[in-house]
Amino acid sequence: MFDFFSARRPSTLASQAMIATSHPLSTAAGLDILSSGGNAVDAAIAAVAVQCVVDPLMTGIGGDCFALYAPKGGKVKALNGSGRAAAAATVEALKATGLTDEIPQTSPHSVTIPGAISAWCLLHGDHGTMPLDRLFARAIHYAENGYPVTPRVAMDWAQTASLVAKDEHAAKIFLPGGAAPKVGQMHAQPLLGARLREIAAKGAAGFYEGETAAKMAAHLKSLGGLQTEEDFHDARDAAHWVEPISSQYAGYDVMQCPPNGQGLAALLILRILSKFDMGEGLSEADRIHIHAEATKLAYHHRDALIGDPASCPGVTETLLSDQVVDTLAARIDLTRALPPSLWDEPEHKDTIYLSVVDRDGNALSFINSIFHGFGSTRLDPQTGVLFHSRGASFRLIEGHPNAIAPKKRPMHTIIPGMVCKDGVPVMPYGVMGGQYQAAGHGQFLSGVFDLGLDLQAAMDAPRSFATGGVLQIEPAVSATARADLESRGHKLSVQTSPIGGSQAIMIDHERGLLAGGSDTRKDGMALGF
Repeated sequence: MFDFFSARRPSTLASQAMIATSHPLSTAAGLDILSSGGNAVDAAIAAVAVQCVVDPLMTGIGGDCFALYAPKGGKVKALNGSGRAAAAATVEALKATGLTDEIPQTSPHSVTIPGAISAWCLLHGDHGTMPLDRLFARAIHYAENGYPVTPRVAMDWAQTASLVAKDEHAAKIFLPGGAAPKVGQMHAQPLLGARLREIAAKGAAGFYEGETAAKMAAHLKSLGGLQTEEDFHDARDAAHWVEPISSQYAGYDVMQCPPNGQGLAALLILRILSKFDMGEGLSEADRIHIHAEATKLAYHHRDALIGDPASCPGVTETLLSDQVVDTLAARIDLTRALPPSLWDEPEHKDTIYLSVVDRDGNALSFINSIFHGFGSTRLDPQTGVLFHSRGASFRLIEGHPNAIAPKKRPMHTIIPGMVCKDGVPVMPYGVMGGQYQAAGHGQFLSGVFDLGLDLQAAMDAPRSFATGGVLQIEPAVSATARADLESRGHKLSVQTSPIGGSQAIMIDHERGLLAGGSDTRKDGMALGF
């Protein structure tokens, strides 16, 4: 088994264009488009289409998408490609089916209408230059003719096999011969290739209208879902551009998509960290402890207050205000771990990411997700579409900002990031790993800006994540730090699988240099020319 914890490599350097993804075939597809004259948007769409085929447990056309796009000389803008709940979805309706506190991953009610294809087509229509059939060519080839399964994909696939086996249609495609594919084994998804051909020919209508939409709606209904063909039709133009939110860290502006994404939690973590000296003078245990306490506070607020923006007006301005940040930072005790609490005491998971910079200086931070491994595990046998499980984020609590409701978008964990300096983009970046993502943004950016690490070193540094009353740590965290953290009251859990993944590209405008990194915990790479 490849050691994803100890592998190390330098950052990738180039001068004209670069793409960083978590899968080699995705990076190769994007680089091919960049080399052929395509721009950052073209390359990203080509790369994500490939990844939907070759990394099926992490992403797919049945998922959602967010992006931050920075055209050269223009303002950064955010793309929300998250899907909405069915028109018939209410707390009362779901509780009538027997659900109580939460929506299970494999429930048909965890499936919101996928927003990824709406987002791809809006992004392509506004900023792409190459036709979709050209951009999808490699993905279609791999879907129809097969691709070799890479090491990290194989490892994750094997860990989710027992859940996939519970859906006969998903098992038929993803467990050939009754087992997850091994490293190097060829795997194909011909029906997915047909869907990509249909989208290339018809655009978003090829997914949200006609026979494909009818078949998807019918399959979900057969499972007990509330989704209708009309819900799919209404989602064709669901993706839309919005103003990003931002906060300063170490003299840089960090940009995020606004709610319903958890980018606000990432900014809150950074704002809390900014109240401490996170430089080289800190011990390993101090650094992990402060980050853990900031994460607990930020996630506690995220879970209580963030949802569809229509349900949480003003939450961004409130949580990033000096009053709230100062109050929360003051609650961190350097000597002991504490339970988180809300600032004013009101009552109250799988992904791929890629960065692209093209020869014209356009930069794109792009993330596409089906949430859990293999999403809901529910696959429509007639279309080959594997549905995500993003609706599992909804609460079944009347009045909660993230309570399920008709046409509502759930709180999202997937968050692309963009760092700017004096209004100029200098780094599209992102972190994968479900709930870990907001915490991961804080760890990664602190490594780059507080410790001066290059991108690859910042990505490969040992990770930790405070969640569910436990402080998860990777094996590389030292024994000394572990003992120190336990003495402060942290309950440690040493992880057998890597925590998250990341990609980033740093733009050095003065030297005309691009430096890219792709997490060694994944199979991917950063390549440029």
